[in-house]
Amino acid sequence: MNTTPKSLRLHIGLFGRTNVGKSSFLNLVAGQDVSIVSAVPGTTTDVVEKPMELLPIGPVVFLDTAGVDDRSELAGLRAEKTRRILERADVVVIVLEPGTWGSHEQEIFDEAARRKSPVLLVVNKIDQAAPAAAFLAGLREKTPRVVTCSSVEPSGREACLAVFKQHLIEVCPEEFLAAPPLVGDLLQAGSGMGLAVLVVPIDLQAPRGRLILPQVQTIRDSLDCDAAVAVVKEREYAAFLDRLREPPDLAVCDSQVALKMVADTPREVPCTTFSILFARYKGDLVEMARGAAVLAGLQPGDRVLIAESCSHHAIEDDIGRVKIPRWLRQYAGADLRIDSCAGHDYPADLARYRLVIHCGGCMITRREMLARMQKAREAGVAITNYGVAICVLQGVIERTLSPFPAALDAYRRELARKPQAVAV
Repeated sequence: MNTTPKSLRLHIGLFGRTNVGKSSFLNLVAGQDVSIVSAVPGTTTDVVEKPMELLPIGPVVFLDTAGVDDRSELAGLRAEKTRRILERADVVVIVLEPGTWGSHEQEIFDEAARRKSPVLLVVNKIDQAAPAAAFLAGLREKTPRVVTCSSVEPSGREACLAVFKQHLIEVCPEEFLAAPPLVGDLLQAGSGMGLAVLVVPIDLQAPRGRLILPQVQTIRDSLDCDAAVAVVKEREYAAFLDRLREPPDLAVCDSQVALKMVADTPREVPCTTFSILFARYKGDLVEMARGAAVLAGLQPGDRVLIAESCSHHAIEDDIGRVKIPRWLRQYAGADLRIDSCAGHDYPADLARYRLVIHCGGCMITRREMLARMQKAREAGVAITNYGVAICVLQGVIERTLSPFPAALDAYRRELARKPQAVAV
């Protein structure tokens, strides 16, 4: 991320009058002093560029501009530079004070609209004066993406960032939300010798005569990386491995047979599940691994949401509505309150839940999955996915996360932070 060229980063322009707190807001987002801040108007005399990694979006660069109402001798040159930044900004952020919207703000807003650039409004300095409801309503008539914050109060940083990131995800151009590799980077890319073994049980939810979408996409991604793919059922997996002269680069299985797959896989062969691959491909695997640590501390009466991204007819032993709830209660040894949702009916009120367990998300976009994860963060609720959760419940999470060291480390660290947790 740190070596990503600026040309490949999402450019976020900060605009507004002098002394509204643009630089302070940038420092708040960065969590460090990036720009010089002062009560003296016009402290920022030139564009300050700050590249950073802003999860879950990825590499970005903030462009902190001079005030559009600068009246100094060099005001004209600075204003011209500020306007040129509008040409570079993928997202325009207008920072303003409570109760203040005039010709300067409107000019930036109109210019962004002319360029078809998405706009976010940040009402800063709410520690000095609370914005009136009518003022906020007027802003939301211009755009629904309004953030209120105090850039000098660190205690409100996480709440402010959650809303800010949510709005960024909504407007971020698609090319900046490109998914990471599904499986290709785990194989010997380019050599023509990579081999992935896919363990595919044929269950009642698989369409007759076809494989399910995650399996098909994994096959295609492997082939696109010039790797070979072998597809076997769980009963034939061990025998197939015995026939190979060399071990495969990776074994991938359906989550429901993870326990058997891990038992049959030699220690030197990395292995994981299709659902864990999709946790990385569609969302943020590190965050979902961290969220899975909550499973070790579930208490009687805790509420868990099982979220599916597609609407399908639930079969008798449905994975989301029957199997996972059963495994959760067995694992926790407690009477949990488990709800489920399907399709686009993702609850607005997530704060009542201790944990959200989401499906792999193969039927929704990466943008929607990231937005769902961000909503959980805003509500202070941990989120994981089917594959990660099932591997915790079956006691094989350390093995199935081993191809992803950052995710495994996040899981271990979060587990260690919980005094009631028991390592699995």
